[in-house]
Amino acid sequence: MKHLGILLSGRGSNFEAIATAVASGKISDTRIAIVISNREDAGGITRARELGIETLVFPSKGKAREEHDSEVVAALQQHKVDLVCLAGYMRLLSPWFVKQFPHRILNIHPSLLPAFPGLEAQEQAFAYGVKIAGCTVHLVDEELDHGPIILQKAIPVLDTDDEQSLAERILEQEHIAYSEAINLVLNGEFKILGRKIIASDRLPER
Repeated sequence: MKHLGILLSGRGSNFEAIATAVASGKISDTRIAIVISNREDAGGITRARELGIETLVFPSKGKAREEHDSEVVAALQQHKVDLVCLAGYMRLLSPWFVKQFPHRILNIHPSLLPAFPGLEAQEQAFAYGVKIAGCTVHLVDEELDHGPIILQKAIPVLDTDDEQSLAERILEQEHIAYSEAINLVLNGEFKILGRKIIASDRLPER
């Protein structure tokens, strides 16, 4: 049985999608061991409690990043987490935090990275006038929205789209992509070659 740790700061829609996939067996032989937030009022924490999942809140306001990261890492390690999933966690992890879980932290971002990193990615894409948008699941490294890409989902930007409708359609793809990426990583079905993540069955034989 694999253990997931979810970090979130807001409503937690990606967390809910992951929880649904775990409950239905789409993410097999896995449980969500802990949901952690830096905000007590995060909707995702309320939802996790409703689902009977253990939660912890470590308020980050006014606290040094190193101190906050130490608390979160200790909790994840205590719960023997195999994979850490950032689901709208609005804090940049310190290099020390990342090193505690090498190649075991996932993030989802609402753009086709490396385009439009950072906040309000959907709004950036819409304002730029792109014809294709989407989302990216990637391994987390020390830089913002930068680690090796596991998978991406792309959608056309419609002439009828506005910022809200585009964001909603991207979010639908996020909910699909995150579960697929979690399965891939937990099953160890890939190798990292530089920045490239390659499925194990596509590696050349030696």
